[in-house]
Amino acid sequence: MAKRDYYEVLGVHAQASETELKSAYRKLAMQFHPDRNPGNADAEVKFKEVSEAYEILKDPQRRAAYDRFGHAAFENGAGGGPGGAGFGGDFASAMSDIFDEFFGMGPRRRSGGGRERGADLRYNLEIDLEEAFKGKTVEIEVPTSVTCSTCSGSGAKPGTSPSACQTCKGAGRVRATQGFFTLERTCPTCQGRGSVVTDPCDACSGQGRIAEERKLSVNIPAGIEDGTRIRLAGEGEAGVMGGPAGDLYIFLSIKPHAFFQREGADIFCRVPISLTTAALGGEFEVPTVAGDKTRVKVPEGTQTGRQFRLKSKGMPVIRGPQFGDMYIQVVVETPRNLTKRQRELLEAFEEETSQDNHPESHGFFSRVKDFFDSLGS
Repeated sequence: MAKRDYYEVLGVHAQASETELKSAYRKLAMQFHPDRNPGNADAEVKFKEVSEAYEILKDPQRRAAYDRFGHAAFENGAGGGPGGAGFGGDFASAMSDIFDEFFGMGPRRRSGGGRERGADLRYNLEIDLEEAFKGKTVEIEVPTSVTCSTCSGSGAKPGTSPSACQTCKGAGRVRATQGFFTLERTCPTCQGRGSVVTDPCDACSGQGRIAEERKLSVNIPAGIEDGTRIRLAGEGEAGVMGGPAGDLYIFLSIKPHAFFQREGADIFCRVPISLTTAALGGEFEVPTVAGDKTRVKVPEGTQTGRQFRLKSKGMPVIRGPQFGDMYIQVVVETPRNLTKRQRELLEAFEEETSQDNHPESHGFFSRVKDFFDSLGS
């Protein structure tokens, strides 16, 4: 018998949010739970069906795989979902996780022996555009937690070791009955670790880790962009009771530059030029992000907004041999604070000009005149 579509099983549409999925599952789980339907084989089958559907769809990665490949994504145990493996020994654990999620009774998942993974850390790093151009190695200091060297992360005084929790018998969880449900919750004695430290380490007070500021070298590749996130695996906080360390995430930002604006690998620079340079032509010198200089030739009659492209004068393409381009945009600056002599010269120039000297403005005002004439007629 072919499996039903998981969204159909839960009675939701394929674009349903996490909240909608959870609400639909909770309603159906209450309806078909075996404790509410003793001896009803159909209810038990439906309960397992909706539980299987929710177990897949609540996980973003499994849901993406299901949306793309359907049930085939989990055949023969693929993806680690219950769709391929059936309801074997992991079903109780999966159901426990689901009810923990609803009733808030579960701890964060721990690795074997009650060892808890350390937290991930974030470090904000700001560099200059020139540093992003060349790339560099940065030394940073990160306040974090590291494994206690005295007890090697066990939390117990040297020569001793943690003992199994007597409340949960080392399981880290205890069962509790609430109405129709028999649920598991975190052991209140060992906080889910499954073991207790009766003789704690003096250096870390039984935590298995101590606060320390670590120095790390971070490689910044040439061409890196603003907003890039760099992950350093295992460089986060040390785990509790010898658990695995978390990760360190470097969030990179690039300081605003005095001259340049960046778009991808291209660099843009806005340069003001004089009225005479724009009219008669000339040249000027500009810096590049590489630290050298280059000359830009301005042809006569250049207008505001014209761009000049300098090939391969931009940023390097990250981990590639190519370079972006540099674009120079000129802005014609109107002279101000004129002397009497300068004003006389400009007035004399104005008397000598014709529509050939200002074709754009002449054409525009001619069209304006025609427009008003048409309104009058």
